[in-house]
Amino acid sequence: MMDADNPYDPEIAPSDWGEHAGQDEENVNKTGTTTVGIATDDGVVIATDRRASLAGRFVSNKNVVKVEQIHPSAAMTLVGSVGGAQSFISSLRAEVNLYEARRDQDMSMEALSTLAGNFARGGAFFAINPILGGVDDDGSHVYSIDPAGGVMADDYTVTGSGMQVAYGYLEQAWHEDMTMSEARSAAAKAVISAAERDTGSGNGLVLCEITEGDVDITEYDEFPDPDEV
Repeated sequence: MMDADNPYDPEIAPSDWGEHAGQDEENVNKTGTTTVGIATDDGVVIATDRRASLAGRFVSNKNVVKVEQIHPSAAMTLVGSVGGAQSFISSLRAEVNLYEARRDQDMSMEALSTLAGNFARGGAFFAINPILGGVDDDGSHVYSIDPAGGVMADDYTVTGSGMQVAYGYLEQAWHEDMTMSEARSAAAKAVISAAERDTGSGNGLVLCEITEGDVDITEYDEFPDPDEV
């Protein structure tokens, strides 16, 4: 704790802070969730459900938008605790804006994913596992960021409590020459399939399409027909 005799000393957390940090975990708003990211030759599609819950047992919000733009050609999902994910995205967006203001150019996706991994590894962000998707001069990119700061690039990825069901669908649906239209339908179907079995996922769909210089986010209050999105 801070020394009362010297108010200018840095404030240090008590030594037993880690033992108590998770005691209120059941009262934390979590997105539960299923989030899907697919990279195509023409851009990236990200899809998520819209449910937030308390410890996965009580639906605390049915209208969460779990995708946010963080860059002119990139977006990130909210996975884990709502507060931790929101803080993570706000911090990352601020660093991206600072980078672009200093250099007068957009940050590459490789640099952005590295920055996101470093933030996750070194920051006080509670139980996050987001997807980062974006487009730069080298093409379309999708990354999963694990809570320890690991960054994994892939053609498609899934995070969240419904990931096993969603991955099962995408393993069959994905193919190398997938169009944006096919990716939208596949991502929507993967999220809807997961919501059938995962209590942390449901209450509608958010679709995000990322192309060079543009991020378009569409919200659905209920699950739409995947072949019509």
